[in-house]
Amino acid sequence: MNKGKELIEWIMSKGDPRVQNWPLMESPWPVLSILILYLITLRQGPKLMEQQKPFQMSEFLVLYNLGLVLMSAYMFYEFFISSYLAGYSYVCQPVDYSTNSLAIRMASVCWWYFFSKIIELVDTVFLILRKKPISFLHVYHHSTMLLNWWLGVKFVAGGQSWFLAMLNTFVHIIMYSYYGLTAVGPEIQKYLWWKKIPYSAAAGMYAQFFAVIIHTGINLCVECNFPAGYNVAVILYAFSLILLFGNFYRKTYRSKSEKSI
Repeated sequence: MNKGKELIEWIMSKGDPRVQNWPLMESPWPVLSILILYLITLRQGPKLMEQQKPFQMSEFLVLYNLGLVLMSAYMFYEFFISSYLAGYSYVCQPVDYSTNSLAIRMASVCWWYFFSKIIELVDTVFLILRKKPISFLHVYHHSTMLLNWWLGVKFVAGGQSWFLAMLNTFVHIIMYSYYGLTAVGPEIQKYLWWKKIPYSAAAGMYAQFFAVIIHTGINLCVECNFPAGYNVAVILYAFSLILLFGNFYRKTYRSKSEKSI
């Protein structure tokens, strides 16, 4: 027991000292508590809703998704401008652990990106309240991104990790814009033509995953002062999403197309 505690303390001592006193970053226990609460909600929520009618919350969903669009746009801007002004390389970019303004600005937007993953857990709550199906992909993605980015901010706030976060915030601008417009109602839904083209949506998701794999793989092939273990973890995680998304896509869209025949 003591050895385990000592190991955790030793690992935490290797964290970025700049973020040590930032909200939720001093210890892993707060974020683990949030994850446990999320999993409990996921298990108990549908049971509590069994005898309830689905909640109608269109107006709230519009505001929620609009908020995430604005937050994603802010983070995309911060990732892009901070990396541009700091002269970030797409081939090899070590973490700047200094306290200069651009380094802190990058670390700060990385923290906000992590915090957005806590906010996005509410996606699942809305699905439960509306009695919508929840896929394993949905739960896996939300759970792992929360932990991945706590670790990312704690140890590598910036550096190579900036690219995948910037790319993901751009995807989220589009995604949450779609969700928000869908929540407006049928009068808007009929104009959302991209929902009718699932191959385009799938291509966009795969493009994101493979861009991250290529960017990270290049870094593994050059001499670079960025943790190779982190890069390997990113590649494995991206491949896991490709497999899970591919499985989800086949079940969702192929079954719908077969029913329509």
